[in-house]
Amino acid sequence: MRRFLTALALTAAASTAQAATCGNDSSGYERWKQEFAPIAAASGVGQRGLQALAGSSYAQRTINADRNQRGVRYELSEFIRIRLGSLDSFAATSRNRLNANPNFYASLERAYGVPAGILIAIHGMETGFGRNMGSENVVSSILTVAYDCRRSDFFIPHAIAALQMVDRGMLSTSQIGAFHGELGHTQFLPGNALRYGVDADGNGVVDFYSQADALASTANFLRQKGWQPGQPYNEGTANFRVLNEWNAATVYQQAIALVAARIDG
Repeated sequence: MRRFLTALALTAAASTAQAATCGNDSSGYERWKQEFAPIAAASGVGQRGLQALAGSSYAQRTINADRNQRGVRYELSEFIRIRLGSLDSFAATSRNRLNANPNFYASLERAYGVPAGILIAIHGMETGFGRNMGSENVVSSILTVAYDCRRSDFFIPHAIAALQMVDRGMLSTSQIGAFHGELGHTQFLPGNALRYGVDADGNGVVDFYSQADALASTANFLRQKGWQPGQPYNEGTANFRVLNEWNAATVYQQAIALVAARIDG
């Protein structure tokens, strides 16, 4: 999930962060960390988070992935073939997951109004139901793209949030995620994880590597973005438009809605 977190404290941090000198390669990263530390502290990051900042490394593989992104456009049928295999096979796997734990998904729908099909479709499309949650260190990756001059204003609030998550015990400094700091079963960016996270399993910690917490947080995100309980979510509806808050690609939204209809049906 790549939507930007809107929060006054984090926005203030982004505007203040012009005092930290961005860079386009690894040469200035250590200096940037030193410049960024007082900005992070002023934004509420505590000792554990500052230690995580100090111990982070420039994530070259993240930069390589960022530089090599291509704006490839797929037709819906091609997108489904690449990402899902087929609607029927993906939906069958998804229904098996629903049937294995129907009470859990029913509880999420009661609490947030988001049906099981939507949540399971997102879970499967983002990480293959948790099989592939990434290969990169979350803290180093998000700090690297915050340092990088290309989109530092976007990523600095998420970097602050990641350090705050370390402070709160929500994120380990060794935790692995995706190339741009997306984390957990449904790939939240840290700012959104901090804002919408839910402790669904009741252990006192919001952990996006817990399936229960991640899916409850996903449902909470959608509800907070305007999901209307009990209403349809096919293309053209208000709930379909909420899916744009999760992922801006129309084919992604269409695929979620099509798979979810087969799961819920």
